[in-house]
Amino acid sequence: MNQTKLLPVLEAGKLVPVVKLDRVEDAKPLGEALCRGGLPVAEVTFRTDAAEESIRIMKKEFPEMLVGAGTVVNAKQAERAKEAGAEFIVSPGINKEVIEYAIEHEIPVFPGACTPSEVMTALGYGLEVVKFFPAKQYGGLATIKALAAPFPSIRFMPTGGINQENIQEFLAFDKIIACGGSWMVKDSLIKEGRFDEIERLTAQAVAFIK
Repeated sequence: MNQTKLLPVLEAGKLVPVVKLDRVEDAKPLGEALCRGGLPVAEVTFRTDAAEESIRIMKKEFPEMLVGAGTVVNAKQAERAKEAGAEFIVSPGINKEVIEYAIEHEIPVFPGACTPSEVMTALGYGLEVVKFFPAKQYGGLATIKALAAPFPSIRFMPTGGINQENIQEFLAFDKIIACGGSWMVKDSLIKEGRFDEIERLTAQAVAFIK
């Protein structure tokens, strides 16, 4: 699946939970909580040793889930993510090796782009959507609107500082396809095994953005 084919799925869901898993055993109950909460999608960050196996478990246990790999910073990680079953790859910034690996293997890739030069690099690879990270620290919606003006063909997936208080404002701008968020999948909730609360917050978020 290339980036274009995945975009309608992301646009329909509007929100991508950004997940950090320290323990592989949390992957299954977390996937179940997200699915039962009405948001069967997860960006599992490659910031922990549990990420690769967690992606594999989620895809096996919940084939209906859209599971991707986040914080992918090199081609080796991209390869590991693909082998684990990741259906998309997200990078915090521009890494040409990651982008080229993903394109070669037809995996949707969303590199981080916060400047005109980075957006132009993404456009040069034929990408239609970039991650905007960290959204809050880089000027939020105002910066996205400023970048969208000279690049009308690009759309954004802002992540970082997105929450239930501001997500509707971001989604109201037509150049934003979806937002990445972690408030419903906080580290503390996962570590404490509070998956019922994650399900509740996920369902609440889905109702809020729909």
